Amino acid sequence: METKVSEYVSHKDALTAFSRGLQEPEWMLEMRLAALDQIDELEPPVIERLRYNRWPLWQVPNLTGAPSPKPIDPFEFIEDKADATRVIQAGNDTVIETLPESLKEKGVIFTDLHTALREHPELVKEAYMSKAVKPGTNKITAFHAAFMNSGLFLYVPKNVEIEDAFESVLIQNSLVEDTFIKHVLIYADSNSKFNYVEKTLTKGDKKNAANIIVEVIAKAGSQVKYSAVDQLGENSTVYFSRKGYTFRDAHIDWAVGVMNGGNVVADFDTDLIGDGSSTDLKAVAVSNGRQLQVVDSKVENHGNNTVGNIFQHGVILDRATLTFNGIGHILKGAKGADAQQESRVLMLSDKARGDANPILLIDENEVTAGHAASVGRVNPEEMYYLMSRGIEKSEAERLVIRGFLGKVIQAIPLKGVRDELIQTIERKLTSR
Repeated sequence: METKVSEYVSHKDALTAFSRGLQEPEWMLEMRLAALDQIDELEPPVIERLRYNRWPLWQVPNLTGAPSPKPIDPFEFIEDKADATRVIQAGNDTVIETLPESLKEKGVIFTDLHTALREHPELVKEAYMSKAVKPGTNKITAFHAAFMNSGLFLYVPKNVEIEDAFESVLIQNSLVEDTFIKHVLIYADSNSKFNYVEKTLTKGDKKNAANIIVEVIAKAGSQVKYSAVDQLGENSTVYFSRKGYTFRDAHIDWAVGVMNGGNVVADFDTDLIGDGSSTDLKAVAVSNGRQLQVVDSKVENHGNNTVGNIFQHGVILDRATLTFNGIGHILKGAKGADAQQESRVLMLSDKARGDANPILLIDENEVTAGHAASVGRVNPEEMYYLMSRGIEKSEAERLVIRGFLGKVIQAIPLKGVRDELIQTIERKLTSR
C-alpha cells in the first residue's frame, strides 16, 4: 500500500531504532531524521517529457533490520571465481565479500555501507551525500537519505592504481514486498586509477519500488571507469540516480546498459568542478512491451577547460516508450569548457514512441558545445547490404542493432559482463 506523504514523519521512532540497531554514527542518524522532515516540503525532480507523480516510488521499506525470510542463492547469478574482487548483496544482506590481502595492504576498502559506517565513519562522512548528491535536493534524495536500507562503499587511496576490476552484484529481493533503497558510494582519492563493474538484478515478481543512488567522488588526478548493466525486473518501478563529482584533472568514464523490465528513470549527472576535469557518459537502452524508460543525462561544466561528452543510443520495440534527455550546461566562469552530446533512437515498431531531446545551456564565452539527435528506423541500405550476402532479415537486423549499440558494449572492461549485456539485448530483441 502506498504511504501518504504526510505519514512519513510517523516513522521517526522506527527509523531511529533501525539506525541504532546498525550502530550507525550519530551524524548518520541526524542526516536521516533531517531528511525525514524535508520529504513533505520538497518536490520530485523535474524530468523533461515525463510525468511520473503516480509511480509507486514512495513506499517505506521494512525497518526491522531482520534478514529476509526468503533468502537468495547468489550463485544463481554469478560465475564462481575465487579470485574475483567482489561484493554481492541480495536484498539488504551482503552474502559474499572478497577483497585480496594485497589490496587491503594498500588501504583499499570494498565492503557494505553499514560496515563502512561502523569501521570508517569519518572517511564515509567526507563523501556520503555531501558533494555529488545532497539530501535536500529534491523529494527523491530526501526519501533516500532517510530510508536507505543497504549499500556499498569503495575507497581507493592516493596514488593506488588497480588493474583488475571491482565487481558488485546487487540483487533486488522481490520474493518479498520491500522497497529497494540502495546507495553505492565510490571514493577515488587523488591520482588513483581503477575500474568498477556493477550488475543490478531482480529475483521474484512482487511489485516493488527501487530508489538507487550511486555517487562517484573523483579527487584530483584520479581516473574512474564505471560500468553497469541494469536488469531490474518487469514489476520493479525504478528511479536510478548516478552522479559524479570531479576535482582538478579527474576523469570519470561511465558505460551503462539500461536493460530493465519495468518503468524506469535513469538519471545520470556529473558536476565537473575542478579545472581540467572531464567525463564521458556512454549509455544504451532497450525498451520493449509497454515499458516506459527515460534516460536523463546532464553534465555541468563548472571549472575551466572541463570536457563533458554524452553519448546515448537506444532501441524501442512493441508499444514501449524511450526518451533521451541530454543536458550540457556550461556555467559562468567555465572558460575553455567543452560540452558535446549525441542521442539517437532506433524504433522497430510502428507503435513505439521515441524521443531525443538535446539541451545546451551556455552561460560563458570562449567555449565549445554541440549536439546531435535523431529518431528513426533501421537503415535500409545496411539491411540490403547484409541480406544481399545471404544473411536472413532477422539476423541482419540484430547485427545492425548490435553495431548501433556497440560503443557502450565495448567500453565495459569485463568480457563476462560484456557478453551478459549482449545476451540481455538479444533476449529483449527476440521477445517480440
